Amino acid sequence: MTSTDSAATDPAARKAPAKDPWDLPDVSGLVVGVLGGTGPQGKGLAYRLARAGQKVIIGSRVAERAVAAADELGNGVEGADNAETARRSDIVIVAVPWDGHGKTLESLRAELAGKLVVDCVNPLGFDKQGAYALKPEEGSAAQQAAALLPDSRVTAAFHHLSAVLLEDPEIDRIDTDVMVLGEERADVEIVQALAGRIPGMRGIFAGRLRNAHQVESLVANLISVNRRYKAHAGLRVTDI
Repeated sequence: MTSTDSAATDPAARKAPAKDPWDLPDVSGLVVGVLGGTGPQGKGLAYRLARAGQKVIIGSRVAERAVAAADELGNGVEGADNAETARRSDIVIVAVPWDGHGKTLESLRAELAGKLVVDCVNPLGFDKQGAYALKPEEGSAAQQAAALLPDSRVTAAFHHLSAVLLEDPEIDRIDTDVMVLGEERADVEIVQALAGRIPGMRGIFAGRLRNAHQVESLVANLISVNRRYKAHAGLRVTDI
């Protein structure tokens, strides 16, 4: 039997090589909307992505406020109300305050249908001892988003980024990893690629949405780190 015949009859020989986990799609042509784009985290993400060449629209409950913030950011960023932002975007980053998370998403269910949604909200409480994690009934903010948006493709990412660093125009690189969670590999890889557009960042697959709670909760630890060391700490995943 020839080697060709062997390959035809042996399933192991016919198996395609494993996909390179760093082979990510080109996302440069996608429009990114940021709900909560007038807050520090959303505004910082919008600035970094636009500065990297991404088309970005920031949303707010009040369109005029979004337009004013967009004008301040420059780099081609546009502002609109949340509904228009969702309609015009291919990828929608959710960066709203936790206490308005559920209500905001519920009101935009129709506009977000069919969209790739990236939830970066961290459910946190604060008391005299500092920040602490809250656990939503659904398990995490990302799982709450998935429950409220059954017609959207929900992922979770961008939780551990310092808004101070994101908004600082003097900083060219932000050396950190972005943990990305989701149910579909193709969706996760789009978000990984989006993170990689920002110099210094890598998007790292970190599991399915059921693992989002501990990723969201880790921000409470980073807040403690930052307060103790007067820093803007991020994360690096080693050995990959």
